[in-house]
Order: sequence, then structure tokens, then C-alpha cells
Amino acid sequence: MGISLISISHQNAPLAIRELFAFSESVQEDLMRQMLEREYALECVIISTCNRTEVYTYSERRESNFTDMQNLLLEFAEASEVENMGEYVRFYSGPGAVKHLFHVAAGLDSMVMGEDQILGQVKRAHEQARKIGTCDVYLNTLFRYAVTAAKKVKTETDLSRTTVSTATMAIKAAEQVLGTLYGRKVMLIGASGKIGSVVLKNLQCIEGVELYITSRNMRQAREDQHHKVTYQIMEYEDRYGLVDEMDVVISATSSPHYTLTYEKLAKSLKTPRTRVLVDLAVPIDIEEKTEWLPGMRRYDMDDFQELARANNEKKQHEVLAADQILEECRLDFERWMVFQQALPQIARMKAWILQEAERKGLEKAIDKMFYKIRDHSNPEDLKAFFEHMKTD
Repeated sequence: MGISLISISHQNAPLAIRELFAFSESVQEDLMRQMLEREYALECVIISTCNRTEVYTYSERRESNFTDMQNLLLEFAEASEVENMGEYVRFYSGPGAVKHLFHVAAGLDSMVMGEDQILGQVKRAHEQARKIGTCDVYLNTLFRYAVTAAKKVKTETDLSRTTVSTATMAIKAAEQVLGTLYGRKVMLIGASGKIGSVVLKNLQCIEGVELYITSRNMRQAREDQHHKVTYQIMEYEDRYGLVDEMDVVISATSSPHYTLTYEKLAKSLKTPRTRVLVDLAVPIDIEEKTEWLPGMRRYDMDDFQELARANNEKKQHEVLAADQILEECRLDFERWMVFQQALPQIARMKAWILQEAERKGLEKAIDKMFYKIRDHSNPEDLKAFFEHMKTD
């Protein structure tokens, strides 16, 4: 009885596997509803990002039915035939599941430790489940505690003070190859998306960049001209016509199809030069074979792990402080959960005390309650109980 979690993330699964579980919002909602309709869980929330798909559930069963839930997840991903799938899936239950969510929300489990985007993604996942009615008192409270804990880590440690994200690493990757982006032409495909909008803001702070973007919301894009670097808006269909002029192309869409293919890119590139392709999408936007083109360097989400490792090593001294904050918040939630699940017993105990008080008096009823606590507790728990009852 309690919280369970199935996780497929960058920690244990390569990009090719994570792509299978990159569900659209409507598919996520259908999956959450199916978890409840098939009675695998009473509550369900799914966190789906470019680096993870995680299914959080609450059930009153004594043991988590991970097999049924995993089979449903594989069914939705059409991954039932994938060999060694067990190597890529992680299961957590009870305190382990709670601790994992707290670490995810605070950015401790991110590819880039301390990155800010994940907290917003956790909030959106909770709100999505709340809107369709697949989470109730337990997961609602769990996610509220996780968000509060993450905010506390953000304000009380330096873990997130230096903002580093997948978006900023994309720019760093291009700078490492080209030396500088000053005077370079950069194409951003998907500028209005969750990741693309962050990339756009970062690019607009780099002086000397000549920026071209595609955006679903063209009106909003035209109005956003207040940064150091402005940009030119291009139609998505014109990308191959302009690509030969570009030094860098960054793609961050939620499209199920390639935004750049090897064959069309090979036909479009006429001018020899070093170029960088950065793919921030899951599933991938840019066909892998494009890295075979002369002078081309291609990066995708898996390639950023080395860049992330250097960032994470610098932040290790903040991890201990963050861990301590998260552990205190986790214990607070666990206490809440124990108390919440014990409400029926508490109601019965209150009725019993009132009945005993009416028969024998309040003092004897209280004495009898303490004797019950004594007789049904182990010595360590009993000692801790009375320690906490001390008054100044």
C-alpha cells in the first residue's frame, strides 16, 4: 500500500530506448486513465521529458503490481519485443519512490545537475494528471511536497545558482566546435517549444549572432524583439533553402518526423565549411546519418552527458546540503502519509477514549491509552515517542 514508480531515464536507458516512450500529451493521458481503469492503481501521474518517462502511482494493494504496469507501459510504447528491456527499466516503491521524485524535482537526477527546467516539467505533469482526474489526495500531496522541497534547495543551496541546462549546453557545444558564435549564422527550428524558447533566450544574449527561427506562434515571435540580438523569422518549409548559409542548426520540436534528413541536407549544402547540428528532441529531429556529411558535427541528447559530467563535478559540494534538505522534506511527507492512512484508526481510538472517559473518567482513559501504546510498540519506537513528548 503506497507510492510506486516505474522509471526509464538517461540514467539507465540510451536515447534509442527513451524515444519509444516519448509519448504525446494525449497518449500520456490515455495511459494514466488505463492505469486506473484496469485497477492497477488508484492514482497516476506521468512525468515525460526528453530525458525521462516516469509513471508514479498510488495503490492500496499490499504489493505493487509492477509486472502489469510495466506490460501496459510497453504496450503503449510498442516495445514488448525489445530485447533486454529489463535493463532499461527501474522500479521504486515506498520511501524509494518518494525520494526519487524529490531528487528529480530538485534537479539532482537530471543530466545537468541543478537545471531549472525540470521543476516546471514536474509541475506541469502534476497539473495534467489533476485536470484529467487521475491523481487525488496522495499524489497531489506528494507532488506539492516535492515542489516545495525543490524550491527550498534552490533558495538555500548554490546548486542552481549558475544556470546550466540542456539548452545552454547546446550553445556550448556549438561554441566548442566553432570557437565563437560571433558573426555566425544560427538556425533554430522549433523556437516556440518548451526547450526551443529557452535556447532562443540564450542565443539572444550572445552578441554578434545572426539568428533565424521557425516558430508556431509567428505573431508572438515578431513582438519579441527586446533582446540584445534580434532574429529573422523564416517559414519552416524554407529551411533547406537557407541551410547552406548556416553555421549552426539547432532543432527542438515535438515532431514525429525528421526536421532534417541526410538526403535533403546533402542536396542543399553547396559551400564547404565546418557546421554544427544540435538535436534537442526526443524522438530525434535530425537524421543520424547527417553526421557523415563533410565538415558536419552532430550532437544529440546522449552526447551531452560528457558536458553534463563536468558541470556536475563542480556542483558535488552542494549535493550534500541539497540531500539533507530533501531528506527532511521526505520525512515530513512520510509522516503525513502514515498519519493520513491511520485516520480510520485514529477515529476509532478517539471514540474508544471518549467511551472509556464516560465510563471510568478521563484520567483513567488516558492511562489506558498509554498502556496500549506501551504494549504494542517496540522499545526504540516507544523511547522515541516519549522523547518527542518532552515539554520545556
